[in-house]
Amino acid sequence: MKKSLTGYAFIAPWLLGFAAFTVYPFVTSIYLSFTRYNIVTPPVWIGLGNYRTLLTGDPLFWKSLGVTFSFAFAAVPLGVILGVALALLLNLNLRGMSVYRTIFFLPSILPTVATSVVFLWLFNPEIGLINRLLRAIGVTGPEWLQSPTTALPSLVLLSVWAVGGSMVIYLAGLKDVPAYLYEAATIDGANAFQRFRHVTIPMLSPVIFFNVVMGLIGVFQYFTEAYIMTQGGPEDSTRFYALYLFERAWRYLDMGYASAMAWILFLIIMVFTGILFGTQRRWVHYEG
Repeated sequence: MKKSLTGYAFIAPWLLGFAAFTVYPFVTSIYLSFTRYNIVTPPVWIGLGNYRTLLTGDPLFWKSLGVTFSFAFAAVPLGVILGVALALLLNLNLRGMSVYRTIFFLPSILPTVATSVVFLWLFNPEIGLINRLLRAIGVTGPEWLQSPTTALPSLVLLSVWAVGGSMVIYLAGLKDVPAYLYEAATIDGANAFQRFRHVTIPMLSPVIFFNVVMGLIGVFQYFTEAYIMTQGGPEDSTRFYALYLFERAWRYLDMGYASAMAWILFLIIMVFTGILFGTQRRWVHYEG
């Protein structure tokens, strides 16, 4: 008993911080989602009013949700494909490979704000480097972030910039694939593509599953890049759900409404994560 009390005493600062800054806001937001609250005045109970307005009277809610889903369905699969492809290339036994791994990993640890500012210049249709290079070969570049058609795809391309983070995890997964499986497949006459399909992908599927889940949770909370680079424009084409939630909370001080949005986002993430966990038995292979 004394040892237990000593242990709890050591972790008490963390427990107090967790209770004050995580549990209390989490529970309070449930109550606030059923109120009209603007920080200045006490919250007023309105029942399901916020949720009713969200679902039936706020077209921007559905617009932001559609933008977020479109981004998720493009960025997550693209991130998985490029991450696995890079990991396969960087898994080759070539001279100087550690340097290449470092180069591809560095973008994932750069500050998001700095990266967004740099790409804001790169995507500039007039003075940006990308369009300048395109003009040099006789191609007229798109308007990138200034056009409703290309703004969201531009942010999808930006998401590829930080694929090095997941690439490292895929690379670690490739290192754990037993060499004897490749040897057995080669003896059985499997070519390179067949070894990739029947050995590499099944053995890498737990890592792919982890990255898909984390990527999906991340894209539903996509905020910083859109806030810095587009502020939701043009024509709300990049008004992500998290960005709209932030605006309702801090621009309009509608904390009750924002709390309701946060809980809907929580439920959406839980549903999609649950669906992924429900499908893992069909395609995720755990050795042994």
